[in-house]
Amino acid sequence: SAARTREDVAHSSVKGRLDDAGPIDASSRFVVKAQTYDAAELLGSAEEARWFDGGRYAVVYLSPRDYHRVHSPVSGKITQVRSIPGDYYPVNSIGLRHVKNLFARNRRVSIVIDNEEGLGRVTVVMVAAMIVGRITVTGVEGRDVPFGVHHPTGARGDGAGIARGDEIGVFHLGSTAVVFVEEKVRGRFVVEPGAVRMGQTLVAGARS
Repeated sequence: SAARTREDVAHSSVKGRLDDAGPIDASSRFVVKAQTYDAAELLGSAEEARWFDGGRYAVVYLSPRDYHRVHSPVSGKITQVRSIPGDYYPVNSIGLRHVKNLFARNRRVSIVIDNEEGLGRVTVVMVAAMIVGRITVTGVEGRDVPFGVHHPTGARGDGAGIARGDEIGVFHLGSTAVVFVEEKVRGRFVVEPGAVRMGQTLVAGARS
């Protein structure tokens, strides 16, 4: 049979610490640090969550000393940005242990990226924390992303085109990014929990 080599599928969108990664079940639920989350709550949309039924997620924590910019894990178009109000609980180990459904309760911004190379939809959720005063996102004007749904437009009016590694958002201090990939992405997470670099391969598949 033909030799198969590893193919990079998605890169880490931030520099930080990979805290958790795993499957999303057929009802859009997943487990982070022994807490069960509903993807619809975190994403702010039941319709959006259905894209990731049977897919996977990864949680990367950014400490205050880390690089606070978020980059696209894949190439494609930013077709939707959803800015969701919420609390500002700390996202460190104490907050995760004591605040139920912490990520879904905190203020967050969901960035939808549609990939045209067979990966489908990848969504990056920027989760705010106690010391994060604001979040800015590429293609959305404002000192902070206004609450609600935004549709960045490119030259053809069909979404803001980006390459893998392009900046898509900034935390004004550190916090957490949660990356969702669809079931059709038949790769595997190749990063173990611990330090991760921006641009490091997060998901890899195989090709002939």
